[in-house]
Amino acid sequence: MHSLVKTTLLILLLSSTLLTQGCASSQGADNNGPFSIMNNLVIAEPLAINFKSEIAIARLSEVINRAKIPDEQRAQLFYDRGVLYDSVGLRSLARFDFSHALQLKPDLIDAYNFLGIHYTQLQEFTQAYEKFDSALELAPGHEYAYLNRGIALYYGARPELASLDFKAFHQKQQDDPYRLLWLYLTEYELDPIAAKQSLKQRAELVADSTWAKQVIFLYLGEISQGDFVKGLTKNVRSNKELTERLCEAYFYLGKYNQALGFRGSAANFFKLALSTNVYEFVEHRYAKLELDLMRTKKTTNTQP
Repeated sequence: MHSLVKTTLLILLLSSTLLTQGCASSQGADNNGPFSIMNNLVIAEPLAINFKSEIAIARLSEVINRAKIPDEQRAQLFYDRGVLYDSVGLRSLARFDFSHALQLKPDLIDAYNFLGIHYTQLQEFTQAYEKFDSALELAPGHEYAYLNRGIALYYGARPELASLDFKAFHQKQQDDPYRLLWLYLTEYELDPIAAKQSLKQRAELVADSTWAKQVIFLYLGEISQGDFVKGLTKNVRSNKELTERLCEAYFYLGKYNQALGFRGSAANFFKLALSTNVYEFVEHRYAKLELDLMRTKKTTNTQP
């Protein structure tokens, strides 16, 4: 019954998205039209919590509470449990464990990185910057601290600084489409025309066989939203793989519609990304933040 209700809600949500996109399609925003997207919509079963994670959390909790071990080892156990809490969506418990780990071991680099991510999601950007700065002071070559600080700067409305971090992250692996996409989203805030030109040039290093290259084609206007959705199941071999792909796809569709000014469609795609329960993905983490920021902006715009 629960699955049926959830599926029905998703269908209703999509219908709202398509109605919103109807006007956009009539203006050429999507060559295939809204009904083409509806006919090809893909909804995967949301990922269930891995029972192995639940067991691991229980075992770590028992060791933390009962075993007499050095602070350094206890810090690692808190960190490991925090990672597990984070992977199942228990963000507050994860944040508590990461903070506790740092109290016991102040040079635990990845704990700073995780706390920075969580503070970004809470829109506490100053604290997020401090945590990422601490991680990079301890490990200047920490790639993902650059990514995550870039994201914090992007959502903290500091695109110039964000672009520097994303460029550093992109340089480490220039054929990674996701590194390129975050750099593009930030550069788009500064100069949309130049950002698209740079995206086209940099995308030449991304293999066409990589699924996320389709997101780049969408952003470049080389495929429509309908064609993009049609290709979501290509070469997918499991429900888990499909669900993870949809989490990414719906997030980037949300950003695409947001850039076009279609707020209703964007919000609905972010909600669809959240419905996948892929808690560990960057796209899932920030789909919720996108919605929070959209609500804040709407409230600000409606105030007298």
